Amino acid sequence: MSTESQSSSENEAQLLEVLASLNQISDAINHIGPGDAGISLQLIVETAIRVVPGSSAVIHTYDQATDRFEAESRVSAQAEGHAIAVNPAYTDDAPRQHGIGIRTIQRRGKTLSYEEPDIDVHPYHAALGVNAVGCFPLIVAEQIVGILYIYLYEEREFTKLEQLMLDNFVNQAAMAIYHARRLTGVHRDLARKEDELNRLHRAGLIISSRLRLKETLESILQLALEVTNARYGIFRLLDKSGEFLITNAVGGSNMDRPIIEKMPLDGNSVMAHVARTKQPALISDLRTEPWAHIYYPLDSNLNMLSELAVPLVNSSGRLEGVLNLESPHVGAFTEDDSHVLQSLATYAITAIQEVRLLDALQEIARLLLSQPCQKVLDHLTATANDLLNTSSSTIWLLSGDELILTASNGDHRHPGNISLQDGLIGQAVLRKKKISSDLPESQDWSRALIVPLFTGDDNERALGAFSVFSSDSGAGRIAESEWDEKVLTCLAHYAVLAIQNESHQQALHVSQEQHWTAETFAAVGDISANLLHNMNNKVGVIPVRIQAIQDKYRQILETDSYLTNSLTEIERSAMEAMQIVQENLSHLRPIRMEKVRIASCVLEAIRSVQVPTDVHIKVEGLDDLPLVTAGGQSLNFVFKNLIENANAAMNGNGNISIRGLAIPAWVEVSVIDNGPGIPPELHNQIFELNFTGRANGHPGKLGFGLWWVKTLMARLGGSVMVESDGQHGATFVLRLPRAENLL
Repeated sequence: MSTESQSSSENEAQLLEVLASLNQISDAINHIGPGDAGISLQLIVETAIRVVPGSSAVIHTYDQATDRFEAESRVSAQAEGHAIAVNPAYTDDAPRQHGIGIRTIQRRGKTLSYEEPDIDVHPYHAALGVNAVGCFPLIVAEQIVGILYIYLYEEREFTKLEQLMLDNFVNQAAMAIYHARRLTGVHRDLARKEDELNRLHRAGLIISSRLRLKETLESILQLALEVTNARYGIFRLLDKSGEFLITNAVGGSNMDRPIIEKMPLDGNSVMAHVARTKQPALISDLRTEPWAHIYYPLDSNLNMLSELAVPLVNSSGRLEGVLNLESPHVGAFTEDDSHVLQSLATYAITAIQEVRLLDALQEIARLLLSQPCQKVLDHLTATANDLLNTSSSTIWLLSGDELILTASNGDHRHPGNISLQDGLIGQAVLRKKKISSDLPESQDWSRALIVPLFTGDDNERALGAFSVFSSDSGAGRIAESEWDEKVLTCLAHYAVLAIQNESHQQALHVSQEQHWTAETFAAVGDISANLLHNMNNKVGVIPVRIQAIQDKYRQILETDSYLTNSLTEIERSAMEAMQIVQENLSHLRPIRMEKVRIASCVLEAIRSVQVPTDVHIKVEGLDDLPLVTAGGQSLNFVFKNLIENANAAMNGNGNISIRGLAIPAWVEVSVIDNGPGIPPELHNQIFELNFTGRANGHPGKLGFGLWWVKTLMARLGGSVMVESDGQHGATFVLRLPRAENLL
């Protein structure tokens, strides 16, 4: 074989060996982990010295951001047979300040020492017998990541094939370093994100484990300081007036409270600016404008240079406050810090909303136990506007086919009654499902959220609806969030409880009244039996004795008219007294219920009363009233008693109106006088058995007053109430069940 042929075969074998090495290097690069480029780089330098006989190779990685070589990442391969000489001046081959490596980086291209006479070989390698050096930059995506040095011990130049092969190694080495760094960065970012998620998870646990808002905010603030490495932090929450940001939690080194506790919302400060704009502020240098003239230090002894502030804005656009961090370093905060702080601010908003809801529910529970239904419903509408930041809230109760406005709060412009078949509120009641909807521009509000007052029984109609309205698209707008729906649903449940509680209280009150009435009737029955017996024994003997006197002393009586008239009056009074007692006590017997016409009972009662000539009675709307179920005699007595009371109140001079009204399930009859009225504080007392008011001493009464009226109405299945301001007459409203509703 010729020398040329042998050389060609050797080159071919060498090329195949290099290609195999390149494949091995590529495979190593594909399996690089974070910070794990060393194996690939070692393969590259070892292959390089095989490609370039009589050489050694070194790779130094380079950080372009800091403009320095990373000595700890040095990788090398030494040619065999070259001992290391000792050079006291140089113990390593770290790149020199004006060496070939720096020149290569500056020109961003390869440098060959034998082509540039002003370049000398590094003394460290010169001591090893190196005659020439080639320096190749490792570049990826315009970024220099390292240098490959090839040192020649022979006095020669690199061949074209060697340079071609080295260019491939350069690309492989650059990719290995870049890939390892990129993976390191990714893993570092993932570790940071994992740490942030863990901290956010801690924030969630903090909210679920604490009941006091201040403690929750302090814990969240501490997390914010840890994540961002800030020096100081503060939570300021908007007060109820909406005019001031009040310090609620403070965190940082050696500071308990800021110098300014109460910051005006319309003031000249960074936090006020963030609150007004509802946008985060990332300030790298507080000494620049416009921040320099509005920055207020947390403490006069602090010199803070950068600030990060985010607003606390809930889902409905309501401003809750501001979370603020500060640092003594310029550019201390990044966009990532801003995103993390906004996430923590969201947790703070959740904590604020949950604490506000819990406080509101505690107050509602207290009112349920101590206040009447109407006051609870009024409070619920005010609470709904406060929690949901809405313009108007209303509670509607169903009556027949109409919805009656029962409670409202805020800027309401609602009619008193609306048809069940009209509008969104009626739909919510009929379907027993919540409705959230935008409203047409022609209406006064932009959005509505309506929740039915539902007991949970699918077979029962809804009791009514709880609705809230927002009036614009900015602050005060109802958000399309589950939170708003759940809050209003929760308040609606309390409204149902209040209504049911009132119904149960009324039923209990009726039951107690019936029990008390039964006991009273039992006691009065015993008294009446004894009274009637004694009246018969004592008063009943008077007419008998009068008859005896008249028979025995007839002649004397014929000549003495005064004595005759006196005996006659005594006999008549005794007989009337017996009749009055029997008539009054007859109401103690069981009532025989029947269908009764109101107009007939009223007319009969009027005829039985001695009406003064100056008292005028007007009857309206009685003839068309439906029949009621009652006892005729008892109902006559009720009307007679009320007419006599009206006569007495007006001192025999005035007007009495008796009016009728048919409503679903009931008939109402009002007896109205224009007397002096009844003070509101006596409205309940006048119906008590022992009340001794204006009815006391009326002829034909036993002195029980309006107790008889209330008792008989209860026994008839109805009710009676009085309406009067104590100055302009009184109205007694009787309610009796319609006969057709009892069939």
